[in-house]
Formats: sequence, C-alpha cells, structure tokens
Amino acid sequence: MIVEHLNLVDFRNYATADLALHRGPNVLVGSNGQGKTNLAEAIVFLATLGSHRVSSDAPMVKDTKDFAVIRARLAHGERKVLVEVQLNRQGSNKARINGSPSKTNELPRYAHVVLFAPEDLQIVRGDPSARRRFADQMLIQRTPRMAGVIADYERVLRQRTALLKSARARGVRGEGLSTLDVWDDKLIALGSEIIHARLRLAADLQGPVTDAYAAIAGADHRPQLDWALSVRGADPEDETDDEGDADPRGEIADQFRAALQAKRVREIERGLTLVGPHRDDLILRVRDLPVKGYASHGESWSVALALRLASAELLRTESPAGDPVLILDDVFAELDADRRQRLAALTAGYEQVIVTAAVEADIPEPLHRHVVRISAGTITDEREDADEPGP
Repeated sequence: MIVEHLNLVDFRNYATADLALHRGPNVLVGSNGQGKTNLAEAIVFLATLGSHRVSSDAPMVKDTKDFAVIRARLAHGERKVLVEVQLNRQGSNKARINGSPSKTNELPRYAHVVLFAPEDLQIVRGDPSARRRFADQMLIQRTPRMAGVIADYERVLRQRTALLKSARARGVRGEGLSTLDVWDDKLIALGSEIIHARLRLAADLQGPVTDAYAAIAGADHRPQLDWALSVRGADPEDETDDEGDADPRGEIADQFRAALQAKRVREIERGLTLVGPHRDDLILRVRDLPVKGYASHGESWSVALALRLASAELLRTESPAGDPVLILDDVFAELDADRRQRLAALTAGYEQVIVTAAVEADIPEPLHRHVVRISAGTITDEREDADEPGP
C-alpha cells in the first residue's frame, strides 16, 4: 500500500495542504515547528484512529475551527481508495470511503502505517500507558474491528468507575452494590477479548523483535516481551499492591471475575476499577533485565526501533494489501551513525517510506530521495519531475 496524495483542511497549522507522495522514499525537510510532523500525524491517524502526540482529537483541529478534515488517496496495487475523516472538536468524528459515509473504525482496513518517532522511547522507558497504547494501536491495525472492542471497553470502564465513585460517596460497603454485577459481566467480556489479543500480539512479535533488535544493535541481547496482567494479581499501575489475588493457571475470563470479586471492597473504597487490561503492562527485557531502569540509552532505542520494525514485518506478512507505509518522523536526529545506517538499510526496501527531518544531512543515502520542503505550512516539492510516478 502507498499514499499517493494527502489533503488537509484546518488540520493543525494548515488551513489547506496538498502533498503528493511517491513509491519508495519521500523526504519532508523543514525546521522544527513548520508542520512536517503534522503531515505524518494525519497519515497515522487514518491507520490507528489516534495521534502519537496527543490523547484527544481536539488539539489537531486548527484554532477557532470546529472540525478538521484528513483526506488521502491510497493505492492497493492497481486499486485506488479515497479515505476521509472529519475530526470534530465536539461530538463523534465522521468518515467516508470512496465518497460514501462509513464508520471511522473502518479506516484502518485501508490505511496501514507504522510510525517511528522520538516518542517511541517512552514505549520502553515511560509509564505502562505508553506500552498499552502501542499494543492497542497494533491490535487495531491487525484486526480493525478491535477499535470498536477497545472503545466499548473504555465506555464500560467509565460507567463502572462512575458507579464505584458514587458508591463511595454514599458510603456503600462490601457486597452492598449488586448493580455492579451487570457492569462486571460487560467488563469481563470485552476486557478478556483485549487481553487475549494482546497476548497473541506479544507472542507473534517475539521472533520479529529478536531479529530486528540484532539487526539494529548488532548484538543479540535476547529481547523478551511478556504481559503483566492485573487479572492474574499483578498491578503495574499500583506499586503498593503486591497481592496475588487470582489463580494464574485459570482461563482469562475466570481469572478476571475472581480478581474483581477479590478487589471489590478496595475498588469501592478507592472509587476505581482496579482490574482489567487498562491496568496491565507489557514488560520488555534485554539480557534478562527490564529495559526500564536497566537498559542503556542505546539499548533502549534499539528495543523501541525493534518494536516498530517487528510491527511492520508482522503487518507486511499478514496484510493482503502488501507493505505498510513506514513513517520515520525526526528519528535520525536521535540516533548515532551506526543505528542510522542500519535503520535506513532495514527500511529502504518497503514500498513507501516517509522521512521527516529538520536537518537534511541526518538522512542516510538509501532514503534520500524525493525531497519536499516544509516552511510555515507551505509545501514545496523539489522533485524535478514531480509529475512523473515514483520508481
């Protein structure tokens, strides 16, 4: 798959923008703050229904405007698909596919993108939420209907947590909240599906991550991926919680229910839902040690890049649409010379690669093609024969 053309209306700093892209490498060069990352963010949104920079959609809408539009023409071999999403400052977003109204969670069926960005270091060094977000965006790319499952889980979680807070305010104790059982059933059904999908993802990524890490770092440090599950008694979000409340040998749904029952008193006391995929963490290790707190800066970057490369390889293998689009957003400025060259060599063979950089000299030769300059929201295509199709 490739993105042939991107059109934006009232998105970030762009009142309007049109960007032609070609097969192979595309380089977007501009000083910081000029808008090149905004272009990358727009493409990523079509594939993941989210931003790698903000947790809500409103900041992507231009100041004083009520909505923004992202529109892209995609090529799946000889087939062309026009996808469009309207990001509303208030209310639900709207989508169109080939001009017909569609559900927004249908967009990832057509747009397949893997983003590399400086924020990726937070996947390995940051809070568990960063790792959950990485995993869930991959779930949506692998199985687009998971966007609906995750959204439904988050809705049920909000409603259940609101009930717990209300119970705490009213002084309800212990088993005195029978209405919680209905929400437990919904939380368990949706949450178990997310947990199963995350476990499969970690297992499927293990081999590609090992290979990618060795290729990036030039060494085999035995990277490992394992989920710490709150339904099995772990609670990475609460360092004071060392209880093992659930049987680690049972089925996920049974463990989920048992853990909720065991934590009910504490949940009412705290007004929080303490069990579920929203409390889990993806534990990353190299050399049998947790990356967070033990790995060097270079090792941490190698793990982050390996996760993205492995994701691209997984999508490449599974998708009938072919390669995902790779976006390398200001990544090369963060890497030493060896990692720059290795990453360029590993990504140059994909159908389409989009590279953003503030300093053109940071971009290794294998990716230094089709240069587009970005300045204060103005896009200038320097390709001499820009009207010709890319190689």
